Amino acid sequence: MAGTETHYTLPRPGFDQPPRLLIVVAPYYRDIADALMAGARAEIEAAGGSHDTVEVPGALEVPTAIGQAFRMANFDGFVALGCVIRGETTHYDTVCNDSSRAITLLGLQGACIGNGILTVENRAQAEARAEPGGQNKGGGAAAAALHLIALARRWGNSRRPVGFNKPESEAFRIAGTDKGPVA
Repeated sequence: MAGTETHYTLPRPGFDQPPRLLIVVAPYYRDIADALMAGARAEIEAAGGSHDTVEVPGALEVPTAIGQAFRMANFDGFVALGCVIRGETTHYDTVCNDSSRAITLLGLQGACIGNGILTVENRAQAEARAEPGGQNKGGGAAAAALHLIALARRWGNSRRPVGFNKPESEAFRIAGTDKGPVA
């Protein structure tokens, strides 16, 4: 049982320049979301960072909002917050798996994300995990994002694309023109 075990927690990273994070929260269960946000905000502020918060309708929309902000805004990292409680249908599995998978894919593209979307069997489990004085999963998600930001800064914060790219010296040519090599 996880409640009786102790876990190692990495020391909070330090920053020369304060990090700026976006907290994206799905407040479907408002009290749970509020507790998660309180933990996340406290952790970010303890590290000297600042944060903005946006709300989205549900856990499936959290990664979409993070993806938009990653491409269009200037945040160092992101904290994904929400809660999915198992119901009577397979919708639970879809929401849990797809939101987690999308967050992972964004992380592999370079977004520094702490995933604090709770996936639980019942409300009591959610409350225990969300409470800042308890398991503080919101604070843990913020801490994860802060650690990833510290790594990105250590490694130069490059935003190189992932995948195969043409050498920069090659330009593509529009069919029927003589402007450069054919792509």
